[in-house]
Amino acid sequence: MASDDQEKTEEPTPKKIDDARKEGNVPKSQDVSGLFTLFIASLTLLALLSFFREEFFQLFQHLLQLNHSDINQKDIVPIAITVIKTFLLTAVIFAVPVAIAGILGAFAQFGFIFTTKPLVPDLKKLDPIKGLGNLFSLKKAIEGLKVTLKSMVTLAVGFYLFFQFIQELPTVTLFPLFQQMEWLMEKVIIIAFSMIFVTFIFAIADLLIVRKQYFDKLKMSKQEVRDEYKNLEGDPLIKQKIRQIQMEMSQKRMMSEIPTADVVVTNPTHYSIALRYDKERDHVPRVVAKGVDHLAFKIREIAVKHRIEIVENKPLARGLYKAVEVDEFIPDEFFQAVAEVLAYVYKAEKDKR
Repeated sequence: MASDDQEKTEEPTPKKIDDARKEGNVPKSQDVSGLFTLFIASLTLLALLSFFREEFFQLFQHLLQLNHSDINQKDIVPIAITVIKTFLLTAVIFAVPVAIAGILGAFAQFGFIFTTKPLVPDLKKLDPIKGLGNLFSLKKAIEGLKVTLKSMVTLAVGFYLFFQFIQELPTVTLFPLFQQMEWLMEKVIIIAFSMIFVTFIFAIADLLIVRKQYFDKLKMSKQEVRDEYKNLEGDPLIKQKIRQIQMEMSQKRMMSEIPTADVVVTNPTHYSIALRYDKERDHVPRVVAKGVDHLAFKIREIAVKHRIEIVENKPLARGLYKAVEVDEFIPDEFFQAVAEVLAYVYKAEKDKR
């Protein structure tokens, strides 16, 4: 039984997963993030291709014009600034959507998370023996094989399409230059997105594997689940003590209300129900206290002490005890019986006077 409790057979609880997230431990597939970034980079390059072509065409024109003029030392700085500005402009315009794609690729997998825990230095990671063990571990070998397999399959698809398109070159050479450029652009797009599709298949498989390994690693033993539940809900002995204190306080409040009652309906020995009817505040009578056995005796004892009328009515006492909680109004089905009891009490008080 003890060994069963130690086996991690239980699915991780929400708290276990949340604690792992706070430490930066999330199921992240590098393939999915890389695929999304590559896809957005390809679309960005296609969308901005004409813009890039125009920018570099103007730059080359500017440089060619300088070739026919004398360049002195003062001209070098402006030329360098122009070249750097063109390269920086194209690089930034291309890099911004790619960077955003990288962030969104991670966000799509595990949502927003901010933690500084991974940045805290861990001296255990500096252990050279453990580092060498991780370097030559079976896990690293499998990861290496996965990368090699993905690369080979993706490149094989790309080379296959490339050699298929090369067979069209004898015909393409007869096209005008503009049509040749269109053909080349079309084939490059086909090859690129075919390779991206292959990467997409590997990325989905990698995501499923990563998530399975992640949740398997977070699995808990039965004892861990019990301990977590105990920590969340509190120790059963403490909870029992709290409930006992709450019950005692509730009983004290209930007992303090008995002197305000108009009548106590009894079983006569097992049940006691204290009723109050305040015509100015309540539209119907209210149960201010109820009890069974020892508590019923205490209610009657307080009623006698404060000269509250005690009326024996077995069916009514049992019915009110089961149907009505303390500080609740009596239901419709008890109106007639309670009205008769109150009428008797009011008549008895009038006779005493």
